[in-house]
Amino acid sequence: MLNNFIGVISMLFYITNTIFWAIPIILGSLLKLIPIKLWQTGVTHILDACATAWVSVNSVIQRITSNTQWEVNGLQKLSSKDWYLVIANHQSWVDILVLQRIFNRKIPFLKFFLKKELIWVPVLGLAWWALDFPFMKRYKKEFLLKNPHLKGKDLETTRKACEKFRFKPVSIMNFVEGTRWTAAKHKYQQSNFQHLLKPRAGGVAFVLNSMGDQLHKLLDVTIHYPGGVPSFWDFVCGKVKQINVNVNVLPINPQLLGDYFDCAEQREKFQAWLNQLWLEKDRTLKQLTTQG
Repeated sequence: MLNNFIGVISMLFYITNTIFWAIPIILGSLLKLIPIKLWQTGVTHILDACATAWVSVNSVIQRITSNTQWEVNGLQKLSSKDWYLVIANHQSWVDILVLQRIFNRKIPFLKFFLKKELIWVPVLGLAWWALDFPFMKRYKKEFLLKNPHLKGKDLETTRKACEKFRFKPVSIMNFVEGTRWTAAKHKYQQSNFQHLLKPRAGGVAFVLNSMGDQLHKLLDVTIHYPGGVPSFWDFVCGKVKQINVNVNVLPINPQLLGDYFDCAEQREKFQAWLNQLWLEKDRTLKQLTTQG
């Protein structure tokens, strides 16, 4: 009963905080429509500050409403002035709150690649655009077979959309498994990994093909919940007793920046690199599970 009461209070705090910061972000998205580059850059910095403040207040709410013990390693060499690609295992929507909290004010605000069509989502599309979430354009193979002259245009369009990040640090987030881990999905995939689903290379490859020369470091994040994978409601109710996070800082290997989508050799090389990374993550999770 007490946990449910805490959950209701937490949700009220979260909703109030979200509305409070969403208003200036949405209004800012309208101001950003003014086609003056210097003006747009200034508005973008203000809106990023609003989003960072939103995460900061969420973290305060978490401290007030829960006694979760956080064990986080690997944050010592991070900088808000650097460019990052962030990848992580994915088990729960709580993962996003975890990532936002541990990286807040340590690296640039986390952003996701979004499908270009999502810019038309009412309200949110404007907010994502205002916060400079990169929108990607991907043509399907069937479409390219009928329109071969458009081959490579999708990457070219996305690269142009990411040009702003040459002058403004960014952190691009990607959940490599493509979906949340469940026992059913793990069994269905017949995954080779004990604690992970199979990694999907396409998303990371697309980011690196679009922004590889702009990104400086890879943050490989491993998230572990010793008490079992929590739901979002478990988290807001203060039921999560401990969260372990390991952050491994790696350089962006120039050999990974080749043509993944049209070169079989490059695709094989990239997949081998990602599988090795996932094997190491699986070992880390096994070790954390044994310790827990």
